[in-house]
Amino acid sequence: MPPLTPDRRYIVVRGRLWRAANPNLDEACRTRLTAELMAARRTVRAARAAGDKPAEDAAHGAVHRAKVALGERGPVWWTDGAPDLNRRMARNTPYAEWFAALPADP
Repeated sequence: MPPLTPDRRYIVVRGRLWRAANPNLDEACRTRLTAELMAARRTVRAARAAGDKPAEDAAHGAVHRAKVALGERGPVWWTDGAPDLNRRMARNTPYAEWFAALPADP
């Protein structure tokens, strides 16, 4: 599991912040949406392998819709007015001190 910021808003992958799923979603909803996301990603891979550009485009749309529903894209799910730092390098954000204190990857 990648590190999760203390406020649970982002995961950190290779030093970059990625918006985490909304922790306020109930478990059944999160499980369903995650299954939809993974199925859509498999469809992207299959369509790409088949060279089917229209199917790949449709599958990318399904990935996007699932990510929006999970809160990973689209409007932020938090309500305190904090900016969205998605895709920024953690070292260049207010999370820099927290990030620097994480153990180094083995």
